[in-house]
Amino acid sequence: MASSLKIVLRSKQNSDGTFPLAMRVTIDRKSSYIYLGFSVRKADWDAVAQKIKKSHPNSAQLNNFILSKKAEANDKMLNMAAHNKDVSSKAVRSHIKPKEGISFFSQAKVYIEELDKTGRFNQKCTDLPRINGFRRFLGGSDINFAEINPGLLQKFRAYLIGTRKITERTVVNHFVVIRTIFNRAIASGLVEEKYYPFGKGKGKISIKFPDSMKIGLTIDEIKALESLELTDGENHSRNLFLISFYFAGMRISDVLRLKWSDFQNERLYYAMGKNLKTGSLRVPDKVTGILEQYPRGENAHDLVFHDLAKLPDLSKANEVQNYIKTRNRVCNDYLKKIAVKAGITKPLTMHIARHSFAQISADRIPANVLQKLYRHTDIKTTMQYQSNFMTKMTDDALEAVINL
Repeated sequence: MASSLKIVLRSKQNSDGTFPLAMRVTIDRKSSYIYLGFSVRKADWDAVAQKIKKSHPNSAQLNNFILSKKAEANDKMLNMAAHNKDVSSKAVRSHIKPKEGISFFSQAKVYIEELDKTGRFNQKCTDLPRINGFRRFLGGSDINFAEINPGLLQKFRAYLIGTRKITERTVVNHFVVIRTIFNRAIASGLVEEKYYPFGKGKGKISIKFPDSMKIGLTIDEIKALESLELTDGENHSRNLFLISFYFAGMRISDVLRLKWSDFQNERLYYAMGKNLKTGSLRVPDKVTGILEQYPRGENAHDLVFHDLAKLPDLSKANEVQNYIKTRNRVCNDYLKKIAVKAGITKPLTMHIARHSFAQISADRIPANVLQKLYRHTDIKTTMQYQSNFMTKMTDDALEAVINL
């Protein structure tokens, strides 16, 4: 059996002046082509060395991919020969998955690994199950980017809603992860933009988050929480909720990380965990009253609250984030019981503290001030978030019509 593997530029030129790369599998003088899913200019291709020249911005990454595909094809040929299977060029081609293009799940793996290395564990914990959900929809097989077209995504949407019984917003979250990985592959020069299935053009998938109802507590409901007599566990959960509310909807992950050293000159200085934006807030008297319930020096790491004190090393971000999720669940369980005692019929969770601040501040605090409190980079983000709670204008308009 005479065989050879060679990476070649195909002769058909693309509209952008590039030529598609393919692996030519030749066995007993019969050849088949396996397209690699990306194209390059002739000036960037070394035909003798069968590699992309350094003049291409992603030469190293693409050359590594080429080597991996050649090794995969060679392994397939040897394995098929060892098992006395048909070792024709077409047979080898049909056994290499994906048939053409760069593997989506190989790039998804790189994406998840980068989230892990950069400490973005919350993002990893939410995106990884969505990637695995896409894999289950495909029956566990891999897929190349060129095959992820609008038609396939519409079938995926139907699968998520019909089989998985999830909401339209969760469908959008799944699509956002796929889009993110697609964009990264395009930016790295691994996938041609013509395969991009998202956008506003005809036949494209447009990603738009559906409106969701955001309801916070009223001032009276906050006062009801403040005045309750509670057990120790309930009291601690109530304290965490109120601290979050008093500091403009501080996230639970930031509340649990608060240290005594963060409080200086009657102000709180901290960097928001989500975007690392720094700032300070004056400590309200109500917060001082809560802090007096937690004596200094009793907890490890100089922490104000005991929730993370059992962890030996707070520098292990993955362990810390996983434990915060556990503590958040425990806290939310207590808050359900507290809501019953306070006569609150709305869902009560730590995240509702953020909604409650937004609802009470609506129509009272200018958007530019709220932007600083929320530490949003763009005021448009603040306006969009607050639009869920700003009702005075529409209420007044309705009253003006019906109270004739």
